[in-house]
Amino acid sequence: MDIDAVLFDFSGTVFRLEEDPSWADELVDDDGTPFDVAAKAEVLRRMTAPVAQFMTFDAAGQHAWDHRDLDPDLHRHAYLEVLRGAGVPEHKADVLYHRLIDPLAWTPYPDTGIVLEALAAQGIPIGIVSNIAFDIRPAFDKHGWTDLIGAMTLSYEVGAIKPNAEIFRDATDRLGVDPGRVLMIGDSAEADGGATALGARFALVDAVATVDRPHALIDALVGHGITVEH
Repeated sequence: MDIDAVLFDFSGTVFRLEEDPSWADELVDDDGTPFDVAAKAEVLRRMTAPVAQFMTFDAAGQHAWDHRDLDPDLHRHAYLEVLRGAGVPEHKADVLYHRLIDPLAWTPYPDTGIVLEALAAQGIPIGIVSNIAFDIRPAFDKHGWTDLIGAMTLSYEVGAIKPNAEIFRDATDRLGVDPGRVLMIGDSAEADGGATALGARFALVDAVATVDRPHALIDALVGHGITVEH
């Protein structure tokens, strides 16, 4: 095995913001008409997409969108614009935005704990590298995984966003490993695949619902020579 450390993206890779049944009550138009299922799914997609831009902004909105993962205030501005653009009523947009940035509202993929614990048991350092503007550490605390993470590299804290090589370099420096002996796992070839500029390997996973992706992280590790018992 020539992998000395594994880096993971957060959203769509180890955790996902799942649709909650209560959204049916919250996503109601001002005239009382509920959103249909497709509309709710579209709102969720717009809230969690890693790189896609779904609408045209004014100058202030575009600046906020382009820099959303570097500053919490710009993140809020950008996503409230996105939610309004998706047709979410004004008074509901703020409610949904706060759900987005609540790390305890995110659901881990079925094999997240398995792979984190397997890597830690083998002495393989783990890093989380995320384009994000809020603290996701409580999501790991909730499941008892905090001590398994050797480096938590969040874009708004380090001032760099994927695919910029600097954000990956931050993680490998914190872990004390050669970037050329690292595996990056993420759901975006464009953003997460930026790790390959440093010589790292990259494995792509699909950001589908957690129930539909029971072992993609395990498969990614096994595909790169790391044994996972489960």
